[in-house]
Amino acid sequence: MAQIRIALASDHGGFGQKDDLKLWLESQGFAVDDFGCDDDSSVDYPDYAKLAARAVAQGDDDYGVLICGTGIGMMIAANKVRGIRAANLTSPEFARLSREHNNANVATLSGRFTSLEDNKKILETFLGTEFSGDRHTRRVEKIMSIENEE
Repeated sequence: MAQIRIALASDHGGFGQKDDLKLWLESQGFAVDDFGCDDDSSVDYPDYAKLAARAVAQGDDDYGVLICGTGIGMMIAANKVRGIRAANLTSPEFARLSREHNNANVATLSGRFTSLEDNKKILETFLGTEFSGDRHTRRVEKIMSIENEE
C-alpha cells in the first residue's frame, strides 16, 4: 500500500506546533509535504492554506493539515479550493464525524487554544477514520455539487 501523504501548512499562529506535528506525523509513517510558514513572523494564512489545499485537490497529497491561531481562517480559505472539504477540529469526536459523515480531506487545527497533545489525538482520529458512505455519500455529493452551481 502506498504511503499516505499529508500537506502541512501553518501561519504564525500555528507555527509553534507545525514542526512538532510534522515530526509526529512522520513518526506515525506518513509522508509530509511542508508548505510553510517557516517562522513565527506575521504572515497571511490564506497564502499557505491555498498551497496545501491545492496539493490535496490535485491529488499530490491525500490529506491536508492546516494550523492557525483558531483553525477557522485556514478552514475558510481551504474551502475556497474546489474539491476541498476542510473541517475545523476541536476534539477527536469532531475529527471522527468529519471523516465518517463529511469525508473531510483537510483538518484545520488551533495552535493557540488546543494543546499539541490534543491536536495529536485529533489527527490520530482524523487520519484513522474512514468515510462511512451510505446515506452520507449522497450528502457529500450535494455539498460538492454546490461548486458547480456558481
